[in-house]
Amino acid sequence: MSNSFSMVAPHSKRPVVPDVIFGTGREAQDAEAKYGFEKVINSTLGVLMDDSGQLAFLPTVMERFHALPDAELGAYAPIAGLPDYLSAVQDACFRGHKPNAYSEAVATPGGTGAIKHAVWNYTEMGDEILIANWYWAPYKTIAEEHGRRVRTFDYFKGDGMNVDAFKAAASELIAAQERVLIILNTPAHNPTGYSISDGEWQDIMGFLREKAADPSKKIILMVDVAYIDFAGSIDSSRDFFKHFGDLPQNLLILTAFSLSKGYTMYGMRGGAIICLAATQDLAAEFKDVCAYSNRAAWSNGTRAAMRILADIYKDPALFNKVEEERQVFKAMLDHRNAVFMEEAQKVGLETCPFRDGFFITIPCKDPASVSNALKKENLFAIPLQGGLRFAPCAVSEEKCRIAPAMIKKYV
Repeated sequence: MSNSFSMVAPHSKRPVVPDVIFGTGREAQDAEAKYGFEKVINSTLGVLMDDSGQLAFLPTVMERFHALPDAELGAYAPIAGLPDYLSAVQDACFRGHKPNAYSEAVATPGGTGAIKHAVWNYTEMGDEILIANWYWAPYKTIAEEHGRRVRTFDYFKGDGMNVDAFKAAASELIAAQERVLIILNTPAHNPTGYSISDGEWQDIMGFLREKAADPSKKIILMVDVAYIDFAGSIDSSRDFFKHFGDLPQNLLILTAFSLSKGYTMYGMRGGAIICLAATQDLAAEFKDVCAYSNRAAWSNGTRAAMRILADIYKDPALFNKVEEERQVFKAMLDHRNAVFMEEAQKVGLETCPFRDGFFITIPCKDPASVSNALKKENLFAIPLQGGLRFAPCAVSEEKCRIAPAMIKKYV
């Protein structure tokens, strides 16, 4: 049979590209099996690992999971999500920093499901979606799966965000399209660890409000806050929400919230898409369309993940235990990050502007070649389009200390 024969619909025919993160991760695991865990630096994983290479789970969250009755583990959840979960997830997202806007939430499988709903429901077929040139690869995958494209802007200028490049790219799209979706991953951006500053937010939102003065345009800003609970203090990481109050009717804010990082429920696929809207009608419309998309895509989410978060926010003692446990993990991650950045400075290893989070990115030419060279020294990092992603979240302090000099040799 001819290799050109295909049964797949034309819109689903695309080049088969191996997933570089999981592929490099498998190579790292093979090296650990061959040479031993201590002799391998596996910085491929976007999850928090302890120093022995085991997944770090919040003990209280796991205790709650194992204590759930069968009906909470095995039963369906409502299509939009458990009502008390939809309240709790907004509390978890905003933590007292909710701006003056109407809000609604719909449960999704992690932040990924929230991105999917934003792309499908708030853009047209063939539209371009604006993202930074350093980005989480599934943004592009989700856009292309739905017949959309991504347009990028240069994220950095010096040690901060290139707001002028953002404005230029957004202006072009707003002029060309009736409806424009912008996705900004902050705070603790994946893959660079950058957090947009308060001054930058003020500039961004002032610009978007100016563009929204044209009533024929519809502007949707999605903020992906997957790493928010590992980005500074609870208050400092959420202070930017103040810029989203008193919105014009044609400027909508969406938030992609995930339970994967902040509550260590990676595989339970808990999350939500949350809106901030100028009117109650727009918020209700948001909930209706996203609930409909839930039914069409995965019907409903994981009830257990919803129940755990709802229970945490109902019980002050439970809530405080989870907060204390997360602070231990955050201190561990902050220390690893500080060690890596200190050693990088000593050896002259340039990084993208870094603030907080799971990842640090080293810009370089030919990242694939650098990654392959480092594999020979049993250091595994993810090659991106313009650099190398190192994950202190998955690497011990000792390995974070020696990695910068190893990377510097090849960059």
